[in-house]
Amino acid sequence: MTPRHPVLYFDGVCNLCNQSVQWVIRRDKKAVFRFAPLQSQAGQSFQQAHFLQNIPDSVLLEYQGKVYVKSGAVLKLMQILGGVYKLSVVGWMVPRFVRDVIYDYIARNRYKWYGKRDSCMVPTVELQSRFLD
Repeated sequence: MTPRHPVLYFDGVCNLCNQSVQWVIRRDKKAVFRFAPLQSQAGQSFQQAHFLQNIPDSVLLEYQGKVYVKSGAVLKLMQILGGVYKLSVVGWMVPRFVRDVIYDYIARNRYKWYGKRDSCMVPTVELQSRFLD
């Protein structure tokens, strides 16, 4: 079943990832995005259903029956946000392997640069409806 909202699966213990989710929430004025940590039951089920357990260090975006990973997930997220963020469409002109090299470099160093939590983010009461778990 295809969700009617785009769902962003993220590393729930990564400070950079949590800050990025908060960034999206602040800009998602129509509250279209849903979220789930990769470590959650929803995140684990999604990865298994789409055979994505072997894609380390990637944010995943499920949207309109498609799954986007790494830089593709980030670019599609920006497009969905709309407004000035739609300008990110030019990023699709950069070959995926080039985009993903940059993405992988940041992903490999995210804990060193931004730190790591002991447990996944707990959404506020106001945001709980936007999180799958």
